[in-house]
Amino acid sequence: MENGMYSLNSLRSMEIIDINTGCKLGYIKDLVVDCDNYKIISILVPNQNSGWFSKNSDIEIPWSKITKIGVDVILIDGRDILYNND
Repeated sequence: MENGMYSLNSLRSMEIIDINTGCKLGYIKDLVVDCDNYKIISILVPNQNSGWFSKNSDIEIPWSKITKIGVDVILIDGRDILYNND
């Protein structure tokens, strides 16, 4: 998988990990795509600490924050991303 091409199915099976805290954020729920420029803008990960009545239950991670896509994990730089890791 070093050729830089990944299927959506293989991306969804990779766990997302923040390289700053070591927190496991979960798996990709959805993608935000710019259809005019054919680019992925961000990935959406379910917020594991959200309650039943939370308005925003997803964490949006900009594609620019992804530092490395490995064989079975996606590493992100989550310094400026707001999520609860309690």
